[in-house]
Amino acid sequence: MKRTVNFCFALMILAANSFAAFSKDKSIVKTGYNIGPLPVVAYDEDKGFQLGAILQLFNYGDGHNYPNYDSKTFIEFSHFSKGSNLIQLMYDNKELIPGVRWSSAAALNMDKAMDFFGFNGYGSYYNHEFIDAGKNGAMYSYSPFYKFNKTSLTVKSDFIGDITGHLKWEIGYHAYFCRVADIDYDNINKGKSDAQKFPTSVPTLYNWYCQWGLITPEEADGGFGSSIRAGLVYDTRDKEGAPTRGIWAEGHITAAPKWLGSEIPYYRYSLTMRQYFPIIKNDVLTFAYRLNYEGTIGSSAPFYVLPYITVMGENNDKDGMGGYRTVRGVMRDRIVGLDMATYTAELRWRFINFTLWNQNIALGLSAFSDGSMVTRGRDMSFKGNLANLSSKAEYDAYMSKGVKEIPHITFGAGFRFIMNENFIIAAEYGTPLTHFLKNSPVYNQDGTGAFYVNVGYLF
Repeated sequence: MKRTVNFCFALMILAANSFAAFSKDKSIVKTGYNIGPLPVVAYDEDKGFQLGAILQLFNYGDGHNYPNYDSKTFIEFSHFSKGSNLIQLMYDNKELIPGVRWSSAAALNMDKAMDFFGFNGYGSYYNHEFIDAGKNGAMYSYSPFYKFNKTSLTVKSDFIGDITGHLKWEIGYHAYFCRVADIDYDNINKGKSDAQKFPTSVPTLYNWYCQWGLITPEEADGGFGSSIRAGLVYDTRDKEGAPTRGIWAEGHITAAPKWLGSEIPYYRYSLTMRQYFPIIKNDVLTFAYRLNYEGTIGSSAPFYVLPYITVMGENNDKDGMGGYRTVRGVMRDRIVGLDMATYTAELRWRFINFTLWNQNIALGLSAFSDGSMVTRGRDMSFKGNLANLSSKAEYDAYMSKGVKEIPHITFGAGFRFIMNENFIIAAEYGTPLTHFLKNSPVYNQDGTGAFYVNVGYLF
C-alpha cells in the first residue's frame, strides 16, 4: 500500500511539472453556454455499481458573474446494481427575476434495497458479525435484514433575494411523497445460490420496528408531506462551485401542517455554518468546515423525513445521514433521530491549474474528517402487542445490545477534476473510526468504509 501511495504521489508531481507552463494565472473568462455531459460508470458503496448519465448545462452570459454562472441545468438518469433507480432534475437561475434567485428541483428515487439501521445511532445494534459471516459463506446473506423498499418523489421551488449586503431571505415550497414497504424477498434473492438466499421466514429490522410499534401504523407505508420553508442566509463566498474564502451560513424552518396537505404534520429546523480559509493564495490550499444541526420542533416527525440534511436552493435534500453527501464512510441512514449534529472539516489542495481546449482545468486532492451524532432520539419504548411474548422477547434482546450514542467519526481523502470552477468530478474514500476500535462496543457499528464517485464538493 505504501509503495502504491508513493508511486501515485510521484505521478502527481510529474503531472504538475509537465503542466507547469499552463499553471500560471491564465484563467479564461467563460461566456455563453458550457455543456458538461458525463457518462456515469461509477461505484457507490451504499448503492452498488452505477450506470447512467449526467448533463450539466451552465450559462455564463456575458461573463460578468464568472466564475459563477447566470443559470444552471442539471439532469441525471442512473441505475444502481443494488436495486436503485434515480432521476434528478435541477434548475438554478439568477437573472430571470431581477434581484431574486430562483431554484427548482425534482427527484424520483426508486430503491428496492434502501438501508434501514434503526433509530438513535448506536442505540440500534448493527450485527456486523452476521454480515461478515454471510459474505464469507458461513451462513445466508444477512444484508437484507437491514433493507426495506422505498420509492420517493420530491419537488421543490425556492426563491432567494437580497435584504442588505450579503444577507438574504429564503422562502420556498417543498413536497414529498414516498411509499415504503418490507423487502421484496424474490427480488433480493434473485440470482443467489440457495445457501445465500435470505430466508422468507426471517423478518427484517424494518418489519420488527413495525411489530414493536417503533414505527407507527400511520407512517409505516410512507405518505405525503407538503411544506413551506423560510429562512435567512449570509453569503460572502468568493465563488460558489469551489469556494476558497468567505462564509456561507443559513438557518431555516420547515413547516408541514395538515392544512397544507401533509398526512402527518411535522415541523423542523436547520442551522448550517460553512467557512472557507485560504491557507495558500490563488486557490492552492484551502481549509473548509461545515457545522450543521437538524432539529425537530416537538417530539415527533415521520421516520422517513428524518435522515435528511434539508437544503434550500438548487439541490435536492441530502439523502441519508451517512453516505457521500453527509458523513462519508458511514453507512447510509445509520444516524437517524429527532435532532442530529454534524460536522465536516476538509483540507483542499489544488496541485495544478491549466487551460486546455479553451477550458479552465484544475486537479485537486483533499483530506477530510466527517462526524455526526443523534442529540435527541426517537421514542424507542415497546408499543407492540404485549400478548405476543416472542415479539417482546425479540425486542428486549435487540435493545439490550444497543449502547449509548457518541459521535460517529470518519476520515478519508479524495481527488477532484475541476472544469471552469463548476463542473467537478469527485472520487473519495472514507472510513469510520470505529473500524479500528476492535475492543470497543461500537467496533464496526458504522461499517468498514466506503468509496464514492460523484460530482461537486459537499459544500
